[in-house]
Amino acid sequence: MKRTLFFLPLLAIGMTPVAAYAEDGEASASDITVSGSVGLTSQYRLRGISMSDEDIAVQGGITLTHSSGFYVGAWASSLGGFGTFGGSNMELDAIAGYSTTVGKTTLDGGLVWYFYPGTDGHQYAELYGSVSHPIGPVKAKVGAYYAPKRKSIGDEDNIYVYGDLALPIKDTPVTLKAHLGYTNGDSALAGPDGHYLDYSVGADVAWKNLTLNVSYVDTDMGGADADAFFTVPGGKRGRSIVDGAVVASLTATF
Repeated sequence: MKRTLFFLPLLAIGMTPVAAYAEDGEASASDITVSGSVGLTSQYRLRGISMSDEDIAVQGGITLTHSSGFYVGAWASSLGGFGTFGGSNMELDAIAGYSTTVGKTTLDGGLVWYFYPGTDGHQYAELYGSVSHPIGPVKAKVGAYYAPKRKSIGDEDNIYVYGDLALPIKDTPVTLKAHLGYTNGDSALAGPDGHYLDYSVGADVAWKNLTLNVSYVDTDMGGADADAFFTVPGGKRGRSIVDGAVVASLTATF
């Protein structure tokens, strides 16, 4: 069930410097930048699973980044059906990490803590890390999320590994994208079989601070197993929230 803050490009970040004032009253350049986004998506797919019951979701986030590379942030999304865990139809993520660039390679790592307001015992954390590097015109990224053993995810740990590719089309606002992820573990995050693949292909179209993404998202989960594992009263059948779907999103960054 969790994350990438998933491949969907709903957290494309644009940096805005924050002014700080010295004791003498003159403005000085701050070491802190603030960035964020708000977005609307036709459904919230997390590692291939619809956490909004195939309905529209509203999402947004904010990040404070220090010039040293350390950052903290928060991200939230509306939920539906299986994704609510019986709570207030909201996911809230607290994020802290560090990012640095060595030559053309970007290293990033940190911790995400997932909260579901209105629920009891569904909080859990994941450690994450990734390496990004250009391969010719293609921007490539590989990464992993590790959820330590915790009662809220079945007293077992979980690992998620993924790869992303992005190809900007020269002299156009279009970027082609592809994603492949693999979840494995005995935890509740690993689905009915303890492991599964999720994948997607799509494209971004950027204009000023707006990004439109259209992607086809799918998993390799079996329908009967998904029905048994993900179906909740009043929600969609489990197979419908893991089957292939075209997902569209519009994000504004600031």
